Amino acid sequence: MSGLRFQQNAELLSFNTLRLPAIASSLLTITDVAQLSELRRCPEFVGRRCLILGGGSNLVFTGNVDGVILRVAITGRQLLADDAGAWYVRAGAGESWREFVAWTLREGWPGLENLSLIPGTVGAAPIQNIGAYGLEMSERFHSLDAYDLIRDRAVSFDQKDCHFDYRDSLFKQKGWHLAGRFVITGVTFRLPKPWQPVTHYVELANELAEQGLTTPSPQQIADAVMAIRKRKLPDPEQIPNAGSFFQNPIVDVKTAERLVSIYPHLPRYPQSNGLVKIAAAWLIEQAGWKGRDLGRAGMFERQALVLVNRGGACGQDILDLAHAVQADVRQRFGVELRPEPVFV
Repeated sequence: MSGLRFQQNAELLSFNTLRLPAIASSLLTITDVAQLSELRRCPEFVGRRCLILGGGSNLVFTGNVDGVILRVAITGRQLLADDAGAWYVRAGAGESWREFVAWTLREGWPGLENLSLIPGTVGAAPIQNIGAYGLEMSERFHSLDAYDLIRDRAVSFDQKDCHFDYRDSLFKQKGWHLAGRFVITGVTFRLPKPWQPVTHYVELANELAEQGLTTPSPQQIADAVMAIRKRKLPDPEQIPNAGSFFQNPIVDVKTAERLVSIYPHLPRYPQSNGLVKIAAAWLIEQAGWKGRDLGRAGMFERQALVLVNRGGACGQDILDLAHAVQADVRQRFGVELRPEPVFV
């Protein structure tokens, strides 16, 4: 008999930051890698649909989950090694991302400061390849540990294995976090020496300039990032949300030139691959959705990119609003907005 304790008919309201109501047939909280090796012997697990859950900050539950949810809560963080080139820092997949970043700065290992205050867990960060204010997680990623539930063994992935792209990775492309094959258990980051500040992002550069910081420290960059985020983004504890709801579209040069000829103030960012990233928030605001509600959901009044639950919203309310915003942006600009969260 297995010693694993499954919670039946588990309420998921408190396990997603949009605070959407949903019930899982079965939920198991994973606090140790050893638990994963027991799953193949559990009748509650074998043959069931499986969803892997972290902090729930990037999920939209559109209904109940008929299957098993594995909620990853593996903790622990440590400096594995350091050499002349970098510090190598590891964290359990269940660690809070924002607390992990703050800890690395307190310990004197800078490099993640631009990603301060992002919600969610360390284990979810590689799936989405989170990024903000001029830095993507993949630029600091070294490797991750995972458990292959199909082959029933521990495995590792390095930078190349993960196929990172803009808000994307192999795990997201394959849908493994939904299909329940690989459970990420820990992530190791390479924080380069000597430290070099990343301050080219316009909004961050302006914030630092206003503070008179020409040579900011890692903590000063983190403080500036947190100040911007707190001004623009709602606290999920106060206003349920999933952070930035839509990805910034990446278009070809011809499309970007067409748009700029009509809308010269459109924020755009040339990419190294020859494509152009354009600002989704600007598109949404110009389409009239900033601060506008549709039923019990709406686009936040201080940041058009953030979709919020105004109170009592369900998954269908979120879908209806997302589809309405996409349709209006598509009609006006001929650009397709892609949601960042995963719909379950």
